[in-house]
Amino acid sequence: MKILALVGSPRRGGNTDLLVDQIISGCSSRGDGTEKVRLYDIEIEACLDCRRCKKGDHECALQDGMREVYQKLEDADLIVFGTPIYWYGPTGKMKLFIDRLRPYIASGKLRGKAGVVVAPSEEGPGCCGPLMEMFRMSFDYLGMEFTGSILAKAYEKGEVGEDAEEMERAYKLGRSL
Repeated sequence: MKILALVGSPRRGGNTDLLVDQIISGCSSRGDGTEKVRLYDIEIEACLDCRRCKKGDHECALQDGMREVYQKLEDADLIVFGTPIYWYGPTGKMKLFIDRLRPYIASGKLRGKAGVVVAPSEEGPGCCGPLMEMFRMSFDYLGMEFTGSILAKAYEKGEVGEDAEEMERAYKLGRSL
């Protein structure tokens, strides 16, 4: 199985990174191929709502860093979406990324793929409802299957790494996918 992990946090080595790395380790322990993409390292322009992606080859008209990510998405069997909570939603970069998934509504190329959400936050799982609803609805719209989540209470950089239970839970989720 091929796993693509998308990290939508600006903090390298932060809580989102650590949890996503644990999931990747769990997947790798089964021999799965994994790749991690840091969205803040990629130029992602905002969707223009030009609707070119609804026609013909269903390609986005924008020429930016998403070009290289589109093929990775299509090749993956499982996609991990990692983002800290910003105002009850994803980071701006993760939201830009999700907006740019519009070509897959018409093409259906993400249909049947599994999706996992990783979301650390200062308040913990209780504040994740709006974010989880957005992801569930987006997965449904794209024909993806929601297969799990890690919603952790962690705010300071790397704090979740001190929580052995949370780290083990992320690893076990990766092994179980």
